[in-house]
Amino acid sequence: MIATIQYKSRKLKIDLSLPLDLSIPITGKSTNVNAWYLDPPKITPEVMDGEIISVANGAVVNFNTISFNPHSHGTHTETVGHITEEMYSINQHLKQFFFLAEVVTVAPEKLGDDYVISRKQLQFALGNKKRDAIVIRTMPNTREKFSRQYSNTNPTYLLEDAADYLKSKAIKHLLIDLPSVDKEQDGGELLAHNAFWNTSGKFRLDATITEFIYVSNKIKDGKYMLNLQIAPFENDASPSKPILYKIIG
Repeated sequence: MIATIQYKSRKLKIDLSLPLDLSIPITGKSTNVNAWYLDPPKITPEVMDGEIISVANGAVVNFNTISFNPHSHGTHTETVGHITEEMYSINQHLKQFFFLAEVVTVAPEKLGDDYVISRKQLQFALGNKKRDAIVIRTMPNTREKFSRQYSNTNPTYLLEDAADYLKSKAIKHLLIDLPSVDKEQDGGELLAHNAFWNTSGKFRLDATITEFIYVSNKIKDGKYMLNLQIAPFENDASPSKPILYKIIG
C-alpha cells in the first residue's frame, strides 16, 4: 500500500502497510504505566441487576466500563486547554492528522538533582531542518516505559528555553516518551507547557503536546510522516495513537 503525499513542493512516498506505532496502550492492570498519584485504570464488566455482563459469565456480549485519566494512564495528546481556564478541546483544535516529523534521541543532562533536555541538545538534533513535529526519545530506552510508575520519581523534563526553541522553529506537535514536558513538582509554573503554547501572547491553539509515547530502538532517528490519531473526546486531552511511516527513497 504505497501512498504518495504532496508535501509543499515535494512528493513523499510511504508504505501504509508498515506502520510504526508509538503508543502505550491502557490496560486494566496494576502494571499499567502511571503518573500523577492516581490508582491504575479499570476495565471491568458492567453489572446489571446483579449480573456480570460478559460472555464468560453467560451474557451474550462483553460490556466493559473503562475508568482512566488520559494524562496519567497512557499515550495522550493535549491542547493548551490543559493549562488554561477556558477549555480548548483536542477534538475541536486538532483538525489535521498527517505531519512531517523528525525523530531525535536525547540523553538527558544532569542539572542539580534533575535530568533535563536543553535547548542546545534540540538545536544540535534539529539543525536547520524544518519539521511540523518532533518525536523525542530519551535514553535509556527500555520497555520498562510501558509499566513504569512515575509518581514521586522526578522524571526528566524539558527546560523552558528548549520548549521556546521548538516554538521558534514552528514545531506544531511535540511528542515525548515522558509523563510530562515539565518537572513533576514545579510549584505550578509549567514553564515548558507555557513556552510551547505561547500563553504569554497569542495562544498556539493548533499546537499539541503528546506524552507517554514509546519509540522502539528499531526506529532510527530521522525524517518520517506522522499520523497523529486521537479519540474524539471533547476534552483538553485524549488517548492517542501516533503512527510513524518511513519515507521511501
